[in-house]
Amino acid sequence: MPTRHLYLARHGAADAFGELTDLGHRQASLLGERLAALPIDNVWHSPLPRAVASAHELAKHLPDAPMAEAAELIDHVPFVPGPADTPGPWAGFFDGYEAAEAAEGRRLADALVARFATVPDEAASDTHEVLVTHAFQIAWLIRHALDAPPSRWLGLNSGNTALTVIHYRTGLPPAIVMFNDMSHLPADLRWTGFPPGTRP
Repeated sequence: MPTRHLYLARHGAADAFGELTDLGHRQASLLGERLAALPIDNVWHSPLPRAVASAHELAKHLPDAPMAEAAELIDHVPFVPGPADTPGPWAGFFDGYEAAEAAEGRRLADALVARFATVPDEAASDTHEVLVTHAFQIAWLIRHALDAPPSRWLGLNSGNTALTVIHYRTGLPPAIVMFNDMSHLPADLRWTGFPPGTRP
């Protein structure tokens, strides 16, 4: 039974202008070293500069894997929940979202799932694809894999260059193999992209 292996990674740490920092370059390079042992077929990245630069760092370690942009991976809010489904601390985050903007975000989220969260053809071989994207998009794919309500993407956070792996096989639900794994990063490069707090 062929398996589609998706390796999801948030871009490296970025500055206030959305450009990858020196720390972000180091994080992405270390992720590339980790992925180099795998038979990666493709590296897909968001159009935004911090994801493009992260993908280029990965490519240094994956010279045989084609790299390409995927518009579906761009940073956006995938689903705007109603008031009853919005946790209190998130309420202000959605202020000002108009119906058209929310609908476009959901359209992009559905396109992301349609393109990447699918099983391979039964006659195909296993595929191994890296998606360099953003925290909300990883949360949406995890939510989809769990068949959870749309609003459940909230609170599924990913650190910079943390690795999440999902397997897709015909006739089986998606398998979340790992989520937000940072074992390729030294302690001082972990937990960036999260609010300050006590970490294990």
